Amino acid sequence: MSDIIDLSREACAAAQRYIEASRAATAGIVAPEGSPDPSLVEREQRRVHGLAWAATTLAALEALADWAARARRAGRFGAIEELTLRIGFGEYLHQLTSALPMGQGEFVRPVDLDAGTAADAMRAEPAVMHFLTHGNTAETRAELAALLAEGTLPDEAFGDETLDMIRDQFRTFTAERIAPHAHQWHLADELIPIEVVQQMADLGVFGVCIAEGYGGLGLGKTAMCLVSEELSRGWICAGSLGTRSEIAGELIGENGTPEQKAALLPRLADGSILPTAVFTEPDTGSDLASVTTRARMQDDGSWQITGAKTWITHAARADLMTVLCRTDPDTPGYGGLSMLLAHKTRGTQDDPFPDEGLSGSEIEVLGYRGMKEYALGFDGFAVAADGLLGGAQGRGFKQLMRTFESARIQTAARAVGVGWNAFDLALRYALERRQFGKPLMAFPRVADKLAVMVAELVMARELTYSAARHKDAGKRCDIEAGQAKLLAARVAWTAADNGVQIHGGNGYALEYPISRVLCDARILNIFEGAAEIQAQVIGRGLLVGQP
Repeated sequence: MSDIIDLSREACAAAQRYIEASRAATAGIVAPEGSPDPSLVEREQRRVHGLAWAATTLAALEALADWAARARRAGRFGAIEELTLRIGFGEYLHQLTSALPMGQGEFVRPVDLDAGTAADAMRAEPAVMHFLTHGNTAETRAELAALLAEGTLPDEAFGDETLDMIRDQFRTFTAERIAPHAHQWHLADELIPIEVVQQMADLGVFGVCIAEGYGGLGLGKTAMCLVSEELSRGWICAGSLGTRSEIAGELIGENGTPEQKAALLPRLADGSILPTAVFTEPDTGSDLASVTTRARMQDDGSWQITGAKTWITHAARADLMTVLCRTDPDTPGYGGLSMLLAHKTRGTQDDPFPDEGLSGSEIEVLGYRGMKEYALGFDGFAVAADGLLGGAQGRGFKQLMRTFESARIQTAARAVGVGWNAFDLALRYALERRQFGKPLMAFPRVADKLAVMVAELVMARELTYSAARHKDAGKRCDIEAGQAKLLAARVAWTAADNGVQIHGGNGYALEYPISRVLCDARILNIFEGAAEIQAQVIGRGLLVGQP
């Protein structure tokens, strides 16, 4: 019998053959001429999305196998790592070959992909059968739970001095400055205190990916994931603060004129400018081609914006808006869109939107409260002549599309952090809370939840890091980024839901932080592209150019 890591590789190869059979069957229906037919993709949406979820599950298994191999090479592959590998492979292989959850009450089965025979062949492979039989069992879960109760966690080291230092630095900062206060801020529905934002700026949060020549750290997307994950482990809003600067920094860094880069990137990096992304409209959602907010050029070359935007995060406190708007009304769809860099006055609690031509109303939300959400109204809001990103019209959608990969990778990292937060709270409660004369952790159904939670979190984390490495290598990674976001959001929600269940009635009480984590986790399946959008992107990407 091969060793466990070799078996994981063999199981991945078997799963890949199943995915290919599923893809070929799906392509035969929705891409009969070699490219996906949009009408057929829409008609067969469940099938296409099921293929996306199956491919994402395989990608998570491959990422877990890679993690185990790296840990063994570094001498860090011990009992808890092997148990994590066994449970992760056992559970996800069972899902692939039986019923794979796409959402509550939504499962994709091999028969839905016309791949029942391929699933049978996959199950018969010795490596797959090994994990189905000996992977996610009562015994392996109990062993893993016992190690978790002792405070042991699966390997998380990179073996890279800089990255491991970043994790330690931000874990300490989060434990000291974010986690003790997050629940109070949430319950009070308050913005993160500006002094904490400044401390984050001093640590380089807002310039992680901005080039050193513009005052940033120039560290790339893997470091960005670490920072987002660790901050979100204390509170999602802390992890999300960097997202706005990440989007604005990439938009300007990739597309800006030399003057725009010189003027804005250093101030984004040091936190003296806080940006917000202004893309979504009340009636468009993900359909950005239908954006109607209008920007008209004035005689002096400046612009005036008129229209409505919604779900704008951190809008009142922001100093800079990146506004997707229509500058050419005669060009329909994406071609008439441009990106404007619109400066605004930072608002206060008493006067959140003091500028002429700009108004806003707060959208009250369940969670994700630390930056607040707004609906904005533009009525001739003025933007300087040099505010057109890149100095050319009609490029706004393409400019924005280039940021989606990074935004989704970072959202996946936030989801991983939220999931770990749920685990931390649930484990502590399970160890401290006693029922029937013993801690909750002694009951198998509680211990089982925590064991599977850890296995899924490691898979989601490693899939996210894999997408970040693709991005850092300069590779196109829209599929990889979508897969990371798709899986991590589901894992975070499952962890939070199970965390509440472990708390019992107390989990439903506002005084317990797990109630906040549940509310925060729910948004992850929606923003930066809902789960259905992610599955659409992944599914179409897998089918492009296939016979």
